[in-house]
Amino acid sequence: MSQMILSWSMMFAQVCLVVAMALAALRMSRGPRAQDRVLALDTLYVNSMLLLMVFGIRTGKVIYFEASLVIGMLGFVATVALAKFLMRGEVIE
Repeated sequence: MSQMILSWSMMFAQVCLVVAMALAALRMSRGPRAQDRVLALDTLYVNSMLLLMVFGIRTGKVIYFEASLVIGMLGFVATVALAKFLMRGEVIE
């Protein structure tokens, strides 16, 4: 019984994360400002990171957790670079 509840909850979490990713992609494509697009990109990478983690829990493989960690680090660096570009107009001084 508990295995079935866990399986259904993982499936529900994956569906919710895919819907959240679709909505973030929609916000990223529509805007209206650059700040909205950066925030949508940030939300998109966090949702993709969580989707990989849920998939890793479901399959029991460690590679998905490592890929999630890489996405988290690269997403953070990308968000900082985009924010710096929007503030100053250049990334590298």
